[in-house]
Amino acid sequence: MANEVSKNEGGRLPSIFSHDPFSSFREEMNGLIDRAFGRGFLDMPGFGRFGAGQIAPSVDLHESDKEYSLTAELPGLDEKDIDLSVHEGVMTLKGEKRYEKTDEKDKARIVERHYGSFQRVFTLPSDVDDEKIAAKFDKGVLTVTMPKRAGAKPASRQIAIGKG
Repeated sequence: MANEVSKNEGGRLPSIFSHDPFSSFREEMNGLIDRAFGRGFLDMPGFGRFGAGQIAPSVDLHESDKEYSLTAELPGLDEKDIDLSVHEGVMTLKGEKRYEKTDEKDKARIVERHYGSFQRVFTLPSDVDDEKIAAKFDKGVLTVTMPKRAGAKPASRQIAIGKG
């Protein structure tokens, strides 16, 4: 898979935070597991469980006056293992962390690291200039810079509420 940021030609959705209807359920289940097996049972550095055997990279999102910046931890991956694309205001980060067996006679006794395919989807704010999105990958960390369009205003407004 190659690093690629494709052109966005469609409409946009208002927020970079995609709503996850299962987040509170996941938090409650993680709390039950933590109480049963000890804190941090599923909280491995870099990759964590995302539910039903899926893995997901940990990300940070920051905003400044001029840009948004997303940083994702992708330990053990190379650029060729990552696919980054933008389509109709949605940025998708996909990849795969493969289990590397060095010897056929080698039998793993403990495997705590997470392996498999992952996908994270982010709805971009309407003021992102998708033509200028850039990404770099260094030491297992992907940094995506999303400049804001000059003069763009956030897509939000106050709505008056009237009586019946």
